[in-house]
Amino acid sequence: MSLLEVNEISAGYGEVDVLHGVSLDINEGELVATIGPNGAGKTTLLRTISGVLHPDGGSLELNEVDITNEDPEDTIRMGMGYVPQDDNIFPSLTVRENLEMGAFTLEGDFEDRIDEICTIFPQLRERMGQKAGTMSGGQQQMVAVGRGMLIRPKLLLLDEPTAGLQPSLVDMMLGKVKEINDRGVAVLLVAQTIDALRLADRAYLLSAGEMVLSGETEELLETDRVQELYFGG
Repeated sequence: MSLLEVNEISAGYGEVDVLHGVSLDINEGELVATIGPNGAGKTTLLRTISGVLHPDGGSLELNEVDITNEDPEDTIRMGMGYVPQDDNIFPSLTVRENLEMGAFTLEGDFEDRIDEICTIFPQLRERMGQKAGTMSGGQQQMVAVGRGMLIRPKLLLLDEPTAGLQPSLVDMMLGKVKEINDRGVAVLLVAQTIDALRLADRAYLLSAGEMVLSGETEELLETDRVQELYFGG
């Protein structure tokens, strides 16, 4: 069943559009990657889906409900989590306080949800009182993804979750993304490495704000255009 439908959206900043008629879809429980060279519009796409940006044209549907002009608070309430690449933690707050920031749409006690996050990221359990800004890059990313998971999303948007991490932590984070997906959460992943791309069931290739290719991951990896535009030939 289709969970997210992105239909011919155009979006950007001010009078300059970055995305030009982009379409994609994600089914329940799928892990889908978006790839492309720097400046292709991948981050703008996630920002538009999450409601941080509103499109200039086209439409968005989540669970067959129009979310085209909804704000992030609305999309969160509807079951969408979003973890941006940059500025994705509150450095002066503790780990627990960061996680609690992801619960602002919830009512009542959510201790069981924090416990679920610590099951995925055991290192966080013993660091609940630590200021997030004093943690390593990998630990900060655990906090950011954990906060995005606190609402138990149906769909999680991840913008390059391994960016800037050392190789051993890249493998760890990709394993956690797969674990989250195996728990039944659909994931839209902006990927910048072959290993990240290979996690996905399907992938879309963005170039200059246009969706130029889509298909099953292994098929795309074999195409000349993906090799040239994304992996350097």
